[in-house]
Amino acid sequence: MKKIKLNIDPKIFVPTLLIFILMSLVMIISSEKAYSFLSRLLDWITTNFGWAYLCIYIANFVFLGWLAFGRYGKIRFGKEDEKPEYGKFAWICMVFTTGIDASIMIMSLFEPLQYLQAPPFEVEAFTDQAYDYAHMYGQFHWGPSAWMMYIPATIAIAYVLYVKKGDTTRVSTACAAAFGKRERKWHKYALILIDIFVVFGIMGGIGASIGLEIPVISQIISTMIGTENTMGMKLLTLLVLLVLFGGTVYMGLDKGIQKLSTINIYVVLVFLGIMFLVGPTLYIIDSEINSVGMLFSNFIRMSTYTDPNVQSGFPQTWTMFYWGWWLAYMPVMGLFVARISRGRTIRQVITGEVIWGSLGCMSFFAVMGGYSLYLQKTGTIDLVSILNEYGQEAAITAVIQSLPMSKIMLAIYCVSCFIFLATTVSSSAFIISSMTSRKLTGYEQPARWNRLLWAVVFVVFSAGIMIVGGFETIQVVCVIAGFPLILVCIILMKSIFNMVREK
Repeated sequence: MKKIKLNIDPKIFVPTLLIFILMSLVMIISSEKAYSFLSRLLDWITTNFGWAYLCIYIANFVFLGWLAFGRYGKIRFGKEDEKPEYGKFAWICMVFTTGIDASIMIMSLFEPLQYLQAPPFEVEAFTDQAYDYAHMYGQFHWGPSAWMMYIPATIAIAYVLYVKKGDTTRVSTACAAAFGKRERKWHKYALILIDIFVVFGIMGGIGASIGLEIPVISQIISTMIGTENTMGMKLLTLLVLLVLFGGTVYMGLDKGIQKLSTINIYVVLVFLGIMFLVGPTLYIIDSEINSVGMLFSNFIRMSTYTDPNVQSGFPQTWTMFYWGWWLAYMPVMGLFVARISRGRTIRQVITGEVIWGSLGCMSFFAVMGGYSLYLQKTGTIDLVSILNEYGQEAAITAVIQSLPMSKIMLAIYCVSCFIFLATTVSSSAFIISSMTSRKLTGYEQPARWNRLLWAVVFVVFSAGIMIVGGFETIQVVCVIAGFPLILVCIILMKSIFNMVREK
């Protein structure tokens, strides 16, 4: 019998596992008390530190622009003549499907409806101007600023792995250069604290994604087979996904995650293409051109919008929620994209993530968001009323059922969400198993049992979030999980600055 190699770092593995188990139990056993506590913590953070979420994104945007287009952008992750490990299309597929998961399929359909009834900048609800902002604002939240937040961790970790030839894949290792060459006693404790922050980020980002997406997938399956979307149905859907997660993460990067992400891109393109062609094509084109212009002309205003006087709550409810969510995902995406970026330059990684990630997300909001708004504007379906009365699951199902061949479109949508989610969770399990391994170079993969364990842990934790319930819970979890990673992002930028100047 072949002996299983543990290859774990107990100092990271054990506390990380215990944190997940403890938080899962708290949410499952005391859901109301957990939500009440998290809500109070959220109010305190957004009231006192909301400005910090905006400032870190602005600083990161400027820093990465300097890095990409300066002389350090030519630095290659690996040998000077080393070719990329993965082709451009395969790399883009893995980056995109891991970075956004099924959330884009969900948010692009109902988020514009939320903006329409509560628009920013004191715009009156349901007016023509409100429709303009409703179509555009999601593209800001899923655009260049968002995708750039993934990159500091990517650059720092890839540099340690492929330029400095490091043997660990932890964010804390990539942060070490920020403290200088002279080691002090407190450096060790600071790096341990960073690993803890990363765990909370992963926990919040992945948990929120699954907690958002499973109810929608479950609702669509229930609609297709004619059953009620109960909690039991949601948990059964979660169990089915676990099998898919486990199989993908067991097979690893090349046989599992890469193939799954490539398949998903084709499925998504088919779905978007059908919706674009059978929907209001001209309206979608006109709305997107208008939104691109608005995005450029309002970019600085939206990036600095804190709403101190009117206090509508819009930036706290949406921008800070999203900035927290992207921050929470930063460790996962940084570790994953670093792992698949051997042979690429700093400039290629930055421009590739920002351009393709932003264009991909904007396409979803252009087509799916545009279609939802068209249904509402023309009075075809009162989606806002459905959203407010029955929730986003019902509103999304109503949108898809309005398409020709509705049952087929529901099936395609459901399959795409399944694969999106499986890719993201599989990648995240791959990454956290890498982080908890003792030694792991950029040419090695973590033990299979370790990868499978974290897929199971993610599912259990997400079940806790679903039991607490509600989109507001998702927003609370994301903002709180991303808060400590503001400091981690600052340290990562300083670490990158120190490392590239040494080369």
